[in-house]
Amino acid sequence: MNSLLKIIKLFPPEASHLVALYGLKILYKLNLIKIIFPKFKNQEIEFLGLKLANRLGTAAGLDKNGDFIDSVGSLGFGFLEVGTVTPKAQIGNPKPRVFRVFDEEAIINRLGFNNKGVDYLVTRLQKKKFQGIVGVNIGANKTSQGQKRIDDYIECFQKVYQYADYITVNISSPNTPGLRDLHNSDNLKKLIDSIDNQIYACKYTKPIFLKISPDEDANSISEIIHIINNSSFSGLIASNTSIDKSLLSSKQFHECEGGLSGKPIMNKSTKLLSTIFKEDHTIPLIGVGGVMGYDDFIKKIDAGASLVQIYSGFIVKGPQIVKDILKD
Repeated sequence: MNSLLKIIKLFPPEASHLVALYGLKILYKLNLIKIIFPKFKNQEIEFLGLKLANRLGTAAGLDKNGDFIDSVGSLGFGFLEVGTVTPKAQIGNPKPRVFRVFDEEAIINRLGFNNKGVDYLVTRLQKKKFQGIVGVNIGANKTSQGQKRIDDYIECFQKVYQYADYITVNISSPNTPGLRDLHNSDNLKKLIDSIDNQIYACKYTKPIFLKISPDEDANSISEIIHIINNSSFSGLIASNTSIDKSLLSSKQFHECEGGLSGKPIMNKSTKLLSTIFKEDHTIPLIGVGGVMGYDDFIKKIDAGASLVQIYSGFIVKGPQIVKDILKD
């Protein structure tokens, strides 16, 4: 498996990502997953009414369009999050847009919400066989501004809420111009209020989260917590990628645009978790950012997360990371 992973990494970043996922899909269709990857002892938990096989899930970005739900789910994850999805399909930002920093176990991406659109994702959700929890991460199209940007979130919510076990509202990608402005309290309040109205209209009762940036200051985080606590939202996912390239030792990447993920953001994203938990220990939290193994997983839990997601760790370490984290 390690040799195969090394070969896959010889491809350009986006190509290697797809090669790995399609390879996994082939193994799944041949019923080889259960032979190669072990089953784990019962680690079932309940979180906000959701019954999960364990606390480990995938973060949005790994499977943007829901094309690999069954195969990725068969590895033993307790839950999956697909997306980010937007109302209209979009190709994302110009290539090259993904950069690997192998010696620091890091990835920089400026993909820009490339996806096949929400209608396509819904068809994948309708056809999935995976019996575990599947959340949907929703966003806005690049060209949408002002009220149209809010309308994009509403449209996605309306189309996925019947098929998602939970929904994540993504305001924290650094690769869609102006999207992080939604962290501003006035902008966020307008967005949350609009989604709240839809929650009531649709009689939606499942969890809904806000995914936030690790680059916000303490005052901004306090305002976000206050707004969430006065809404129908269930909790926070902390955090998305960081624009702080000083976290990298490799100076040639310091001017590289895009969001940084992987090992270098572990401390920053975990500190954010701790900050939120210390301010309000009742708010449900999902931790993500820099988890490269079991010890990182435990640090997220200790910092206040009830569930933990991985993305770059899966890309860098391969499926073996699931076994390493969920070991007996």
